[in-house]
Amino acid sequence: MIDKIKTVCDNPTVNIALDTIKIGKQALVFVNTKRSAEKAAEEISNKIKEKTNELEALSLKVLNSLSKPTKQCERLAKIIKKGVAFHHAGLVQKQRELIEDNFRKGIIKVICCTPTLAIGVDLPAFRAVLQSLKRYGYRGLSYIPVLEYLQMAGRAGRPKFDKYGEAIIVASNEDHKDELIERYIYGEPEEIYSKLAVEPVLRMYVLSLLASGFVSSKKGLFDFFGKTFFAHQFEDIDKIEGMIERILGLLEEWEFVRSSGEDFVSADEIGEEKYKVTLLGKRVAELYIDPLTAHEFVEGIKKATSMNINEFSFLQMISSSLEIRPLLRVKVKEYERIQEELVKYEDFVLSGEPSIYESEYDDFLNSVKTALFFMDWIEENDEESLLEKYDIRPGEIRVKLDNCDWLIYTCEELTRILHFQPLLKELVKLRIRIKNGVREELIPLLKLKGVGRVRARNLFRNGIKDISGVKKVDYMKLVQLLGKKTALSVKEQVGQDYSKIKVKENKRKGQISLKDF
Repeated sequence: MIDKIKTVCDNPTVNIALDTIKIGKQALVFVNTKRSAEKAAEEISNKIKEKTNELEALSLKVLNSLSKPTKQCERLAKIIKKGVAFHHAGLVQKQRELIEDNFRKGIIKVICCTPTLAIGVDLPAFRAVLQSLKRYGYRGLSYIPVLEYLQMAGRAGRPKFDKYGEAIIVASNEDHKDELIERYIYGEPEEIYSKLAVEPVLRMYVLSLLASGFVSSKKGLFDFFGKTFFAHQFEDIDKIEGMIERILGLLEEWEFVRSSGEDFVSADEIGEEKYKVTLLGKRVAELYIDPLTAHEFVEGIKKATSMNINEFSFLQMISSSLEIRPLLRVKVKEYERIQEELVKYEDFVLSGEPSIYESEYDDFLNSVKTALFFMDWIEENDEESLLEKYDIRPGEIRVKLDNCDWLIYTCEELTRILHFQPLLKELVKLRIRIKNGVREELIPLLKLKGVGRVRARNLFRNGIKDISGVKKVDYMKLVQLLGKKTALSVKEQVGQDYSKIKVKENKRKGQISLKDF
């Protein structure tokens, strides 16, 4: 129980959090950035004196969520000892789960978080403290929508835990307070708009409807979309039909669909334009990817068959897709370094490089930086070094790697359909490297269960480079390199039964001896 708290300070957010703890309740403090969440949690924890054995144990679990703790892990573990935590997309899944579970148990009293914790999470927060209602976007710092404010405020006083809750907005002065009351307390929630108005989504659904056989003609597509909320809201049916026709034209141009022909239209259907999905189009629909991205991948794969390529070629192509966003942004101080790196790899770029004077050039440079991040990962750089170099936290790294894995798999499937077998081999290797964060030389060792990037590198350094090497190596050396349990498992996997061997410490000689039974 945290019951000894230092005197209040000039920061109203800290004072509200401390008061919440005093009355035996819990609070969520919403801020607008990951850095702000960490700073707010640190400021609150600095005002709390006492800690418990439960929090010490929890702190240790959080610290060891990664094989090698980062500075972020250490910072979070230190704060948790005081019953306070920060929560944002930069944490790995295990850390987020530990924080949420222990908040539910009442062990953690205050979570400082970004708005990602405002949707779909039911936590026993008596207070939702909204420190800032502005966020950086394309137009700089601007107010968040009323709907988003309501989501955050709605986290306070959940029915299962409290009879009522308190949502508190922190204002800087009286004028600011009046503005916030007018905008959010009395403000009307914004209109909800159909996501079908976003063209990538519409492209995906047009192809999916045709691929599933739910509709097979242009008329069928018009009828289907004419009954959607999108059509109800948009009202201009002719314009919607024009959008669908244009998308059908693109799908046909990209060879994902074929329009009606005598080979698949019956006599009574002549005159009604029908569509048949190609093998390539069907696989694109099954992969649940934007057809435009798939088309760009197909063009890149075709280009790769006639030029020199390396890992960067595919990683930069993937980093140019909408699905991998948000990209790592090139900061002003990094501009020169990224340009220098681009010069090294420009002969291997599959996606076209725009002119430096075009608006797309910044996005292109961001894709290069993102690809360089992936390159550093497969060169066995750890999370700490990636955090320092790219300002990307472990949780964000995991999301990026999962998306990259999915997109490389997509490229594999497209390459398989296009029958470019030499490229397929390179993509398979790249996918293994992205999953494990290793250089190519370690791939043979990753076939062993329980052997990841760290253990594989340890084996390789000691001259064990493949399965044959594992079979030949002395069991006791393997124990020293991997530990007894993993060494035993690895030997069993390569067909060598060591289950009857007992390893014991020879205290008199200070050596490990084997005894067969």
